Amino acid sequence: MTTHCDVAVSPSAGMSLFERYLTLWVALCIVAGIALGQLFPTAFQAIGGLEVAKVNLPVGVLIWVMIIPMLLKIDFGALHQLRQHGRGIGVTLFVNWLVKPFSMAFLAWLFIRELFAPWLPAAQLDSYVAGLILLAAAPCTAMVFVWSRLTGGDPLFTLSQVALNDLIMLFAFAPLVALLLGVASIAVPWATLLVSVGLYIVLPLLIAQLWRRALLARGQAAFDAALTRIQPWSMAALLATLVLLFAFQGRAILAQPLVIALLAVPILIQVLFNSGLAYWLNRRLGEQHAVACPSALIGASNFFELAVAAAISLFGFESGAALATVVGVLIEVPVMLLVVRVVNASKPWYQAGLAKS
Repeated sequence: MTTHCDVAVSPSAGMSLFERYLTLWVALCIVAGIALGQLFPTAFQAIGGLEVAKVNLPVGVLIWVMIIPMLLKIDFGALHQLRQHGRGIGVTLFVNWLVKPFSMAFLAWLFIRELFAPWLPAAQLDSYVAGLILLAAAPCTAMVFVWSRLTGGDPLFTLSQVALNDLIMLFAFAPLVALLLGVASIAVPWATLLVSVGLYIVLPLLIAQLWRRALLARGQAAFDAALTRIQPWSMAALLATLVLLFAFQGRAILAQPLVIALLAVPILIQVLFNSGLAYWLNRRLGEQHAVACPSALIGASNFFELAVAAAISLFGFESGAALATVVGVLIEVPVMLLVVRVVNASKPWYQAGLAKS
């Protein structure tokens, strides 16, 4: 009998048009944002000034439209599944919360403050480091379902690890970010950080769970139909946010076009290191391939929507932190598809290791 983990899956199968070509849409947003920012600087300055308590209102609305449809997929009722794959959950938590943020902080220091410093604007070095830390401090929420499906991952394990990570994120995101930024000698007001957590984690998650319950009360078919209808709004809000960001970042990018490529290097290394570590640890501990895949993929990908929102709130539209988080969006899909190909192609090696243990 063929199980879900025995089915050969194309690396782009099961992805929507927007998901499959997200890198292309981001690249187009870069061009459009830079062009619009140069053509209509006054209009974008006015948009940037629409703030209440350091929260930009247009971006706040866009972030909610972006995040809430993704959070609708989270089922906290799946937490009872944790005991079935304790080793896989243990690897996920270890990589997501004890390795990933700290390894990114180290890579940010190494590449941004040391190796690449001569080619980056000196005034933005701390801000770039902060953006990379924000990017790594929150595990992926929505796209990990896509990556898991492309590798034949166990859907119940995927759902349970995402639900657990989201629960931990409610309490750990702010202290972890504050700790790492403090170690990097970057001052961040606690009040602003807590407001960001409330606005972009707590409230959207609460709204999404209430909405989810209301939709499921009408039946699974109604829930699936609603999710299909609202999902494009999430991606449209992401792209609109990117246009705004690059409209403000245009001058800095045109002055130093290598910035995006240089920022991508530590992100790429972090993705490959953390996914490889989680994949190997699951194999060493004897977990099944269908568990190791989503465990590795959630350890590699990021909740970039939250990172973008927090970077704007903490450092502003024109900050290096905002740009660094957007670079994470730019390379997310192609790099994760590479990881998907690797774990799919290495399944015989993985299974051989299990047979020996």
